[in-house]
Amino acid sequence: MPREQAVKARKERNAALVEVMLLAAMADGQVSQVELQTLLRRVIERPEFEGTKPEELNALVVASAQRLSKAHDMEEILASFRARLPDHKTRMLGFGLAAAIAFSDHRATRTELGLLKMFQAALGISEDEVARIIDVIEGGGSLAEALGEPLERLYAEVMVLVSAADGKLKEAEARELVESFASDPLFHNVSPERAQEFVSEAVSALMAEGLPQRLQVLAHGLTTHAQRVKAYRLATKIAHAGGQEPSAGEQRLLHILQATFGLADDEVERMDRQA
Repeated sequence: MPREQAVKARKERNAALVEVMLLAAMADGQVSQVELQTLLRRVIERPEFEGTKPEELNALVVASAQRLSKAHDMEEILASFRARLPDHKTRMLGFGLAAAIAFSDHRATRTELGLLKMFQAALGISEDEVARIIDVIEGGGSLAEALGEPLERLYAEVMVLVSAADGKLKEAEARELVESFASDPLFHNVSPERAQEFVSEAVSALMAEGLPQRLQVLAHGLTTHAQRVKAYRLATKIAHAGGQEPSAGEQRLLHILQATFGLADDEVERMDRQA
């Protein structure tokens, strides 16, 4: 049941994100080719839509357009967005996607700007956050930069994946995970509350999307060799927690991570010895 709920929440979130973009595209009465291309490009670059097949995306766009056409008024639509985008991060993402559509031809119309102001108020986006998002979009950057999506969250997810490799979290692994957040310089700017949020998000994503999907997201987010080495080193610390040898499931996951990150055997052997 938890997995089914997580999958449902993911589908509802993604539908809301597509609807936000469609509204922005239709704000001035017509959807231009540039706006449509921007919509598709932004969807493809976002990990939330990772693994979505072209036919699934097409069906999602059609269903989203139908849903919008049946809404009684804008307040109903905005209330639906708030319900399906429950946390501030996804609300910022929704606003960012809408802004990317509005500024796709390098200048937003008065109608599009009015719609963005409406989204800002409804989703609780601050003026500073709006300015940061618009600056990144106008500079041709990725929304990940505007949203401030931290590498720490991806590192935390790697540790969670190893912890869950056997289907249960051992006491030593839980202790090692907490100690990593408390003592590793990688996480020195992460508060205990934020750390717990990272772990909860990782668990929810794994339940909703499965391991292959999350590995794709990690590969997409950890792009440099140094980042991937750091991630694998954290994984080995969890697998060797309490001075024990990794289980068969953990060994299998470590091999998968090595292949996903493209790490050499000698690098992996060295990190395993140091764990």
